Amino acid sequence: MIMGSDDFDVIVVGCGIAGLSAAITAQQNGARVAILERAPRDERGGNTRYTESFWRMKSEDAVSDDFEDRFAANAGGWPDPGILRDAARDWDNQPAVLRALGLVDPNLIATIADEAPKALKWLKSFGIKFDFLPLYFLSQSTTRMGPIGGGLALIEALGEYVDERQGEIEVFYETSARELISDGDGVIVGVKAVGRGNKLDEFRGRNVILASGGYQGNQEMLSHYVGPQAQFVRPVSRGGHYNRGEGVRMALSVGAAPCGDYSSFHAQPVDPRSTDIEPVVLNYSYGILINDAGLRFTNEAPGMVDATYEEVARLIMTQRHGIAFAVFDAKLEDVENWPVTVRSRVPPIEAESLSELASAMGVDERDFLATVEAYNRACPRSDGFDPLQTDGLSTTGLEPRKSHWARPISQGPFRAWPMICSNCFTFGGVKIDERARVINAEGDAIPGLYAAGEVAGIYYRVYTGATSVMRGAVTGRLAGSDAALRRNAIG
Repeated sequence: MIMGSDDFDVIVVGCGIAGLSAAITAQQNGARVAILERAPRDERGGNTRYTESFWRMKSEDAVSDDFEDRFAANAGGWPDPGILRDAARDWDNQPAVLRALGLVDPNLIATIADEAPKALKWLKSFGIKFDFLPLYFLSQSTTRMGPIGGGLALIEALGEYVDERQGEIEVFYETSARELISDGDGVIVGVKAVGRGNKLDEFRGRNVILASGGYQGNQEMLSHYVGPQAQFVRPVSRGGHYNRGEGVRMALSVGAAPCGDYSSFHAQPVDPRSTDIEPVVLNYSYGILINDAGLRFTNEAPGMVDATYEEVARLIMTQRHGIAFAVFDAKLEDVENWPVTVRSRVPPIEAESLSELASAMGVDERDFLATVEAYNRACPRSDGFDPLQTDGLSTTGLEPRKSHWARPISQGPFRAWPMICSNCFTFGGVKIDERARVINAEGDAIPGLYAAGEVAGIYYRVYTGATSVMRGAVTGRLAGSDAALRRNAIG
């Protein structure tokens, strides 16, 4: 099938929150839109379909107080101050080397902060309700709210709107974008794609918005960017398996400037036995973490879990087989409401003695018992134990140290949960400006090309929690709006 060159004003690649926000915004501004979606209709939505979709906001009218500071703290490496000083200039007068620099533009983060309340109110116009909902953290270090019904509610509401507007928004399911089409002047004018049966398709249009997610479902790209330990990492949800990095690759192939941490991703510790959606195990800070050699390998409680679990999950990935066990004794029951921190419905490994637990976990009994004994000797008195805040109950003379909630593992029965590192989404993407236009390696916007959601790289080192779906909705709306304006301008 070859689509006519003037058939679409905007072609959107991907059908998650970023793609749907882009497509609908473009349509609402007068554009005729095509959506290319790898998944079948009943699985559309990518990662968004399976996430709880928390937003880092303190109210429907404002992002959290720490929003921009957290992004600034993870903006990427140690940039050259001689280049950064020109950031005070407006965009058009900045040197090209700065515009193409692989650092997150603070003006983009400020735009996301400003636009997030507008995006939330826009989503409410589709019947979606937001509230401060229960979390899988017993306490938290920032403010979060989310849509009632999670990401699935977003996909169903926006998807229903799309379904009712056939002719204005055409969706091509089980169709994967493979290559961008440009004219002789470097303007993006379409997409080459492949459908069922390896059938090649070509879609032509005035603008292309890449909103097809990261590369968490692509082992080749993960091994290339993350390294050999990527073999032990899997997407946190079914939707992630559809995200294979074509959007990032296509943009880079036409000269887009990279942005975001290609060697990293948003990590969560999950139970590898579970088929549940996002089966996180986040009670480990009240016990100890051991690898499959029976040894501790990290500080289980460097701070509040919601701010530190990502780094812990990545350390689990680096263990020799990419697996760890969270080990507890009966005192876990002292932590009121602890079950909310475990989203796996598979029961833990249980035993009456530590020796039996070692056998059930499949770890070396002698090393495991020595590890627990050394840990127990290093624990302080338990006076002042407070599971809802960092209590300073730290081990002494033990490496690695445990900074908080250190209590002996001594009172049976004992239990353990296996844990692996899962990949929510990758950080590496391409640079965009405040209009979601893709910037090339020379610091110029690529005409006709936009990126939204995970394709647009904005994270380094550590994920700024509860911002991903927000980022997708905002950048999708920015891209859809600007693409529609560009369509009107060029006629």
